[in-house]
Amino acid sequence: IDPENAKACVLLVHGMNEHIGRYHEIAQYFARQYIVTGFDHHAHGLSNPVLQQADSELTQGAAQAEVSDAYLAQTQLSDLQPLRRYLQQALRQTFALCDSASEVKRPVFIIAHSLGALVTASYLLQSLVEDDPDGRRVQGVVFLAPAFAVSEPPGWRGWLATPLIALSFHAETHFLQPQDEPLPLLILNQAFAVVTVPLLDGLFDVLSWPGIRAVVSPTSPAWVRGYLTDSEAEKQRLHNDHWIVRRTLLRFVKGIEEEIVRFRRHMNTFNIPYYLVYSEHDPITPAWGAQDFVAATYHHHVHNAVLALPMHYHQHAFLKEPTRSAILGQIERWMQHRVQQYEPNEQE
Repeated sequence: IDPENAKACVLLVHGMNEHIGRYHEIAQYFARQYIVTGFDHHAHGLSNPVLQQADSELTQGAAQAEVSDAYLAQTQLSDLQPLRRYLQQALRQTFALCDSASEVKRPVFIIAHSLGALVTASYLLQSLVEDDPDGRRVQGVVFLAPAFAVSEPPGWRGWLATPLIALSFHAETHFLQPQDEPLPLLILNQAFAVVTVPLLDGLFDVLSWPGIRAVVSPTSPAWVRGYLTDSEAEKQRLHNDHWIVRRTLLRFVKGIEEEIVRFRRHMNTFNIPYYLVYSEHDPITPAWGAQDFVAATYHHHVHNAVLALPMHYHQHAFLKEPTRSAILGQIERWMQHRVQQYEPNEQE
């Protein structure tokens, strides 16, 4: 679309260990009516020094480039603050681009997937607390399978991993934070958390040290690709996509868990209009996280909307047709309704 005729602007925010290049078809879909922007998170895509160097080598004519150590860029990530800073920069550049093609300020939307949704929601919550005008400028957020809960691996992996994940999540949730439980249970939970949280933090940190991390840093298991999409073509593209980071540093995983816990403590104050899409049987970002968020925030705005899908797939914008186009169409109609309600001066 001609930028001067665009009704609004959209920032796309990708998920964990992927990159914005995967979203070119999604960008093309929304670019029929909107100005669309996107970026690579810190340590992802071309914001990852290893992948950036590989891209440079291939551009200069190299036949191949080694990227197996791309996950080491995560050594700087103990929380999501670096990702929030990248989001802030991208959002401000989106505002500038959106305003440059119009005499009035047009509405800006964010479409964010999985970890990108957690980064987006926590950033906007932070901006609302600080009364940052960036947060007030955003007219709506589309959350796709938001990472508002910790993963629940299926099968035998779940039998091994889920108890440890649940233990760590329980300890982080209760650590120095009363949960309105009876006094004896409060004392028990706090004592358990005070011992467990530092112990697990130290363990995950040790497992992220050089040498040790080469053995214990998890690679993306085959089951993950099976739960991402029902499209065999998309699964093949995922398999062949060498710009995806294939391993994850355990310190980063622990940091994400802590971010989820912190966000859930304050999510009831989130009051930006949203359209939330989640799968009822998604093991990567389980439904209870989205359901808890909706229960705490749905009443904050008349335009809040939820689409719960009776499936286990995690990447809704990459499902096979006609489901993919149906979901994108519903998102588009929700944003159109918000555009119709927009008053250019109401958020200035």
